[in-house]
Amino acid sequence: MTTNNPSITKSVFREIPLNKLIPSPENVRKTPGEGAVAERAASIEAHGLLQNLVVKPQLNDEGRETGKYEVTAGRTRFAALKLLASRKKIAKNAPIPCNVREDGIDKELSLAENVSREQLHPADEFEAFSDLQNNKGLGADSIAVRFGTTARHVKERLKLGSVSPDLIQYYREGGMTLEQLMAFTVTDDHVRQQEVWDNLPHNRSPERIRRSLLEAHIPATDRRAQFVTLAAYEAAGGVIVRDLFSEDGGGYLADAALLDRLARQKIEEAAEALCGEGWKWVEGTIDFPHHFGLARIYPRDVELPEAEIARLDEIEAELDPLYAALEETEEPDPEIERQIASLTAEYDAIDERKRVFDPDGLARAGALVCIGPDGTAEVARGFVRPEDVPVDKPKSADASEFAAAAEDAGGEAQAQEEEEPSRLSGALVADLSAHRTMALRDAVARHPDIALAAVTHELALHCFYLAARLHSCLTINVYRTSLEMSARGIGETQIAKDIETRQEAWAARTPSDPRDLWAFILGLSSEDCLSLLAHCVSGAVDAVDNGARSPDALTHAGLLAESVALDMRASWRPTVASYLGRVPKALIREAVTEAVSSEAAERIAGLKKADMASAAEALLGDSGWLPKQLRPRSIAVTTEMQQAAE
Repeated sequence: MTTNNPSITKSVFREIPLNKLIPSPENVRKTPGEGAVAERAASIEAHGLLQNLVVKPQLNDEGRETGKYEVTAGRTRFAALKLLASRKKIAKNAPIPCNVREDGIDKELSLAENVSREQLHPADEFEAFSDLQNNKGLGADSIAVRFGTTARHVKERLKLGSVSPDLIQYYREGGMTLEQLMAFTVTDDHVRQQEVWDNLPHNRSPERIRRSLLEAHIPATDRRAQFVTLAAYEAAGGVIVRDLFSEDGGGYLADAALLDRLARQKIEEAAEALCGEGWKWVEGTIDFPHHFGLARIYPRDVELPEAEIARLDEIEAELDPLYAALEETEEPDPEIERQIASLTAEYDAIDERKRVFDPDGLARAGALVCIGPDGTAEVARGFVRPEDVPVDKPKSADASEFAAAAEDAGGEAQAQEEEEPSRLSGALVADLSAHRTMALRDAVARHPDIALAAVTHELALHCFYLAARLHSCLTINVYRTSLEMSARGIGETQIAKDIETRQEAWAARTPSDPRDLWAFILGLSSEDCLSLLAHCVSGAVDAVDNGARSPDALTHAGLLAESVALDMRASWRPTVASYLGRVPKALIREAVTEAVSSEAAERIAGLKKADMASAAEALLGDSGWLPKQLRPRSIAVTTEMQQAAE
């Protein structure tokens, strides 16, 4: 058979010793990647050289052949052969099959080889790997060695190869993305895979696919799982469905009941460790009981011994050069980090001894141990159950007698006067004290600074002490309501943590004995007094619209929000859990229309409720959209005006 193609007729195939081959300066692939060379070397070692090198004779300045051959195409294969020779896997002069081409433009030949090649479709690759495992008996490690890749890469491809063949075909035809196909690997149930794909006609995001496949499973990132640890869960017989394609590779826990049992056991063990602190009771619980509304006492600051104060100064002096040295090192220094951790732990232990609980408080209060959001045990001390809160009743005999006399200022009191002429009657005491009260009211009105102190004193008593009404002459009722009943989990938000931090900081400053609080407040600067007052007042704010509040109270809540320039966009986002999954589809569309566009709302209008909520969450993102209940009036008016204009 003859051909008119000169490129074919001028090709000569020869075996040329490796040490006679040199790279051509005309090769377009100048720097083959190190990983690609190693991968190709492994393949050549396992399967031989499957594609010849393209070479041409090297010529000297006079145009004569030097005996060397320049590799014009196959730079990576040539580098892989040299690597094998350096590893003594092949001889330095091993015969290499070559296609000797003296015609054409060298750079064009090199470019043609690199540009005209077609990458193997990923589906072909992982199906081929599956065939090597299932029909050739090769494991992931063996396949990785033979193809110069990692075992993880092979395991991922094998996992993809285990997905339903129908879904792989959809992927091959462009009907789904690789990320979507990856999501199906969390289960080997082909029927379930197909059901999920068929029942998610619109929102087929990888996250949605995984959630649908593992509705009854618990992600490894759950705080209970982190607290128990995956190793302990598996040791107890728990099954973990692994997801090779997630960043952490943690997977999903299949036995929720076992996880809860292990979490309770471990949290109860952590609670037992606190029994030696002297609390009346200690309790371990998975979730922090924000909704219980327990009263609470706080530790107070005390003076440390001089030796410990000096040690704190020494630790600070030792830490400074260590931090400086750590900043100067390009790579983390484990020894420096160890020293810093040790000194910091010692400092914290000494500093913690500055805050102590009153012995009386220990006798009536308890401690709670719960699982924090990050999966670690969190200890909260000083909670007082309702039955252990002191009853607000007068303690002194004189006070009791005064109360009885004030209730009955009749003949019985007069008879008492005749029997004990040296004592004032209850009626007279009440009369005199009423006049004193009237004068005191007038005087307080003329001294705003003292009035501020008095109100702060009253509120601080309710905020930091038990039996508050025993220690103030003001009749201001303060109610601190729990918000957990209206919004479960609100106690774990960042704002709630900030408020608690502020509460603990003030509690550490105030005196342990409530009778010393007045002198403490009088000693505060005006700025500190106002700060304390603001904190105490904030706990009494109740703007929850539960259907029982008066319209005027809710109107005042709006005015108060405007006065402090409250912007809920800083702390609230429209998510499926917070809003979108709890309202009708019409309100979801309204939110997307306001925040994005009417076109975006129309695109998701035909979705099922759950899918529509998820799609809306992605669309709203950080748009700053707020439902009308959370908007300041100025924003609400602006939005309504915009809608009217449209």
